[in-house]
Amino acid sequence: MSADSTPVRLLQITDTHLYAEPEKTLYGVNTRASLQRVLSAARRHPKPDLVLATGDLVHDESPAGYHILKALLHTLDAPVAAIAGNHDALDSLQAITGPNICVGGKHILAAWCIVLLNTLVSGETGGHLQASELQFLETTLAQSSDAHVLIALHHQPVAVGCAWLDRIGLDNADEFFDVLDRYHGVRGVLWGHVHQAFESERRGVRLMATPSTCAQFLPDSNDFALDTRPPGMRRLTLHPDGRIETEIEWIGN
Repeated sequence: MSADSTPVRLLQITDTHLYAEPEKTLYGVNTRASLQRVLSAARRHPKPDLVLATGDLVHDESPAGYHILKALLHTLDAPVAAIAGNHDALDSLQAITGPNICVGGKHILAAWCIVLLNTLVSGETGGHLQASELQFLETTLAQSSDAHVLIALHHQPVAVGCAWLDRIGLDNADEFFDVLDRYHGVRGVLWGHVHQAFESERRGVRLMATPSTCAQFLPDSNDFALDTRPPGMRRLTLHPDGRIETEIEWIGN
């Protein structure tokens, strides 16, 4: 196989909500132990070409929590591209970058370009794409006319059907989609934040949300409510013809 005919394998983990203290829980779930179970399950599959860690990674925003995150991610023995969520400290996340962990940017893998966007607004629960991020997206898409593109961000750019969550999504999704609609190579948009599985399509572009590695939110709920679903992760295979194969793997206790 030539490089451009090679399928690209990705793993998405999101909303890990780690703490510096190993015993801390979120909604009754020990987030560190839960992430360890998810990563153990991930290691039973072929090693991904890239791991996407899509925000809300360290709930207490502590530097120690990010070093724990780094150590756990290193057990996958795969490169990691991360973005911050509303529960993250961007400076502390950037401090753990190194040869196998980066924050944001674009990643060229075979026939694909994976773009990670920062939607973090300091002090806010909802998300926003700053003008610089929109310009980065536009420039990347213009320069990637021969590639298939997958975009990852933390906040959802479309309503997922939970009224309370949809009030704290991406507040300038119209500007985001205005950029996408000017180009023909975008095949998928992927996010976290909503602690549930979601799939839809817009103008031929796959739209996908992935469950948390800890607690889940109840789909289709008007007010905050927890689901009983276990931790999860998403695996994706990006084909050279632009097809995306993907599945959620739920990790039982």
